[in-house]
Amino acid sequence: MAMELPDEAIAFDYQGAVAPALEEWGPVAEMRARHFVAAQRLKDFLPRLLQARGQVTAEREMRHVPLELQPLEPGFIDLPQQHLDAFRRKGEASELGRCIAAGQRLRDDADTVVFLGAGGSHFGPRALFEALKPAHHNELPATQRPGVPRAYFDGCHADSDALQDLLDLLQLTCIDPENREERWAVVAISKSGSSLEPAVALRQFRREAAEYYGLRSPWQKKLFLAVTGTTSRVRDLFKAAGHPDDDVFAIPDNVGGRFSIFTPAGLLPAAVLGLDVRAMLLGAAAMTKRFLDEPFERNPVLQLAAVNFLLTEECGKPLRALALWSRKLEAVGRWYEQLVGESLAKQGRGPTPLTLVGPRDLYARGQQLQDGPRDRVVHNVVIAAPRGTPLTVQMADRNEDDLNQYNRKSLPEIARAAHAGATRAYHDAARPTTDLVLPSLTEHTLGQLLQLLMLATVVEARLMGVNPYSAPGVEAARRHQRDVLKQAKPAVTIATEDEEAE
Repeated sequence: MAMELPDEAIAFDYQGAVAPALEEWGPVAEMRARHFVAAQRLKDFLPRLLQARGQVTAEREMRHVPLELQPLEPGFIDLPQQHLDAFRRKGEASELGRCIAAGQRLRDDADTVVFLGAGGSHFGPRALFEALKPAHHNELPATQRPGVPRAYFDGCHADSDALQDLLDLLQLTCIDPENREERWAVVAISKSGSSLEPAVALRQFRREAAEYYGLRSPWQKKLFLAVTGTTSRVRDLFKAAGHPDDDVFAIPDNVGGRFSIFTPAGLLPAAVLGLDVRAMLLGAAAMTKRFLDEPFERNPVLQLAAVNFLLTEECGKPLRALALWSRKLEAVGRWYEQLVGESLAKQGRGPTPLTLVGPRDLYARGQQLQDGPRDRVVHNVVIAAPRGTPLTVQMADRNEDDLNQYNRKSLPEIARAAHAGATRAYHDAARPTTDLVLPSLTEHTLGQLLQLLMLATVVEARLMGVNPYSAPGVEAARRHQRDVLKQAKPAVTIATEDEEAE
């Protein structure tokens, strides 16, 4: 397969978090020296950083994993390129080919798809949907979203009212199952297959499907797909219900739930939504290559991991604000929160991630970031160019709002001015910032961004000396949940103690 893509490499500028070497002394300069990373410290840190990259690289090749390194799940690193290579060789018989074909099948058969998952199985597909589809996609008539179904995300909570609201919506809008526009489908995503919230939601939708389509209707099987582990309760359930093997997709054993965006857990939803999954994988594979091959000066993964580690561990910045300068990336922020929280919060250490959208949240967070405790860093994620023609301020006869002075200024220019103004204010107050710039928001650049954030998180974990693939704290809460439920209703069956945190 040959795909021509423009030069869409994303860039990372971390100089806003590095203390200027020759800055004239003054109170603010002294504060920067204390709260920014020193340029010499970053230079001295390079051998340790390269050692961490070597460790992460070597872990990809390990076949016999020592007990002290378990769980070890680095399969996500090479997976994008592996998918692309297999697709070139096998076409529709490859896992990527199967995802594309199944996505097309659901688009042909249903006008609404419900994705059920928790943790990475929820945040990953949702991030793809919100970033790459129109903001009001679900409200568009079918003619304005040709062949692409409405998408809803559930199974990540135990909120009875919220789930009932979705079921009510389907009951009100879907009357005739022989009409494609009134058929709905379900994609269940859970690596362990036994996480309680998505399992309960799946049972509810299976019951709803039996009532709507009828017990003997072929739609009951054709409109339900699953993405799960190589062995799981969901896999057993689909087999017992008579689903063919092609209706169940596998998350590899060596890929954890929160790192599964480039497994069928993300690729199948992307295919259902009509996204260019190959461009997304090409972006991720390009970022992996930069990580493995490029020196520090051209390696955004190493740069982000180093700055994050030094600011957190040595400069006292445990609060990590991901400032997304596009509302379409908000779900990416929530995905990143889980990635960082579960991967790095170990042994009483680790950063606390925070998502904010600029300039919207400057009203809520700006004061905290500007004048609050000096325990935070701001990572700006900026999209250089909008997809469509920018909206502009126009001259008006009535100028009580005093906007005529901004005639022909575009909304992107206003957002860029807000970003520049906030960044200057933070710098003047000795508050560290960085800029991660996407040339545009496409499948290719989003693939780069997601892989960058996953790789940098794993490298940072190895710098900290913790296992990025474990999540023992999550299991403690689930264990107590099981105990409470067993006392109330002993017959309830829920997750096993060794299930993976998803």
